[in-house]
Amino acid sequence: MFKRFFLFLLFIFILSSTVQPVSAQASGPVYIVQSGDTLSGIAVRFNVSINDLIAANPSLNPNFLSEGQQIVIPGLEGLTGVLETEVISFGDTLRSLSRRTQVSDELLQKLNHLVSPTELYVGISLIIPTQEQREPLKTRMTAASGESLLELAVKQSSDPWTLASINKLSGTWAALPGDILYSPTGSSEENATGLPSAFLSASIEPLPLVQGSTEVIRARVQEGASPAGILIDMPLHFFQGNGEQVALQGVHALLEPGVYPLLLEATLTDGSKQSFEQMILVTSGNYSSEDIPLNDPSFIDPAITEPELKNVISLTAPATPTRYWTDVFASPATDPDCFTSWYGTRRTYKVINSDVETPGFHTGLDFCGGEGLQIFAPAPGRVVFAAPLTVRGNATIIDHGWGIYSGFWHQSQLYVNVGDTVEQGQVIGLVGGTGRVTGAHLHWEVWANGIQVNPLDWLNQAYP
Repeated sequence: MFKRFFLFLLFIFILSSTVQPVSAQASGPVYIVQSGDTLSGIAVRFNVSINDLIAANPSLNPNFLSEGQQIVIPGLEGLTGVLETEVISFGDTLRSLSRRTQVSDELLQKLNHLVSPTELYVGISLIIPTQEQREPLKTRMTAASGESLLELAVKQSSDPWTLASINKLSGTWAALPGDILYSPTGSSEENATGLPSAFLSASIEPLPLVQGSTEVIRARVQEGASPAGILIDMPLHFFQGNGEQVALQGVHALLEPGVYPLLLEATLTDGSKQSFEQMILVTSGNYSSEDIPLNDPSFIDPAITEPELKNVISLTAPATPTRYWTDVFASPATDPDCFTSWYGTRRTYKVINSDVETPGFHTGLDFCGGEGLQIFAPAPGRVVFAAPLTVRGNATIIDHGWGIYSGFWHQSQLYVNVGDTVEQGQVIGLVGGTGRVTGAHLHWEVWANGIQVNPLDWLNQAYP
């Protein structure tokens, strides 16, 4: 009997020594591993050492992290729950995030190493601590001129003291016109952000912006209001679509990575305007580089190239209100999966047996194929140019509407004329080797509100 009791105690001792207590594994907040995370990157992000991370997570394999894995972050005393990653959307500010998530400004700054609230750029990933039984607030409201916090509270079936507390106001008298406030009661919005009240919602995608990307800016505004805006330095053109206003804008392939402004403005029926501006992150497209040999120096002579480029820019500048396409673009090439040069490639054009050279980038997508192959319209549209050019050779430009254009260079023959309406898949010309080329091929480019963008994006997804 005693022997059995002794063995039982020994079993309990061994079990308690080998099994990690739940409390030890949950002694701090938990971070959910994201795609691309490394242990060293997580350590840097939370300002802890790799050894401390391993010590706080005894079962962790430092050489293998899986997406969705939970890692306890040591050194954040008094903080529990889950540290979630959230991509900052247009309209988010440190103040609105603090109010919406009910997390203090100081803690948000500490977790994300923010020196200043102005570092909250659209497109960056932010760590947001979440607690059980505490949901982010989704009911957004804005005090109009002369409207008190009591009047706002009545609308939300709440009280001014609660609203003052959760919005971190110094008192019930401290609500200012235009300030974005949140309520635990009342009607909720799917994506409550810190935008002015004229905007029911606004977004930009994909995030972060990438050199050569096509950005979709969406806005829902109060009835009768009209939106406008500027992304980087390009005025936006909004069009009505599916209950919202949509603008499509390209990001230049040579734009230096960094942060740039996005301004949205709504003009109300009484003529007043509400606007919101925020910096947005632009990242590198990681493009390669190549040298292009040329026999004729005139092909890189600014006296020839600049007027031709200005002509093409003027042709692709208007934003036609009619949207001709409805789905993903189709490949214009006979062999849709064979390419000889990619969009965005940095190029140096060099004249053979000369020191003359000039930098540039590849503005479109080059398809394989020789002289005489058919070229197809990738989407419906209207022909706005069909004629020979010096650098681009025999060229066709199709207006697809909403500021979207396709350009087809170096053709041997043109099958369409200015003013023609074309359908997707219609033959518009034949592949050739006219203009500045090293061999016959199809060069196709897409313009989005005055900027050449990556055509592959338009073959892989439907815009907007």
